[in-house]
Amino acid sequence: QVQLVESGGGSVQTGGSLRLFCAFSGRTFSSYSMGWFRQGPGKEREFVAAVSWGGSYTVYADSVKGRFTVSRDNAKNTVALQMNSLMPEDTAVYYCAALNGPTNTAPDRYDYWGQGTQVTVSS
Repeated sequence: QVQLVESGGGSVQTGGSLRLFCAFSGRTFSSYSMGWFRQGPGKEREFVAAVSWGGSYTVYADSVKGRFTVSRDNAKNTVALQMNSLMPEDTAVYYCAALNGPTNTAPDRYDYWGQGTQVTVSS
């Protein structure tokens, strides 16, 4: 059974930065594509970013492109989301997810989910 544990959330002001981490355990990490999703107050869960098994392919939501960077370390079984130039609309609970297959942006394709970490951006 895969377990995902996010960390690194917090509160920042507009323009600030945060780095989220997700620790993976229970299976072979390099067999899984990894994604980040978020759910803001009163909103549906939405795709943020994803990275392929080896880390060479990444995909981003238009709303975060150029500001967020997803990366993974297969030696440490971790995936990170570097978030720069944060805006109030980035406020949400951020979730890490694992997919035993090719990278995908649809949340219903992901097999495992973390518990989420809160990110709050104030103006």
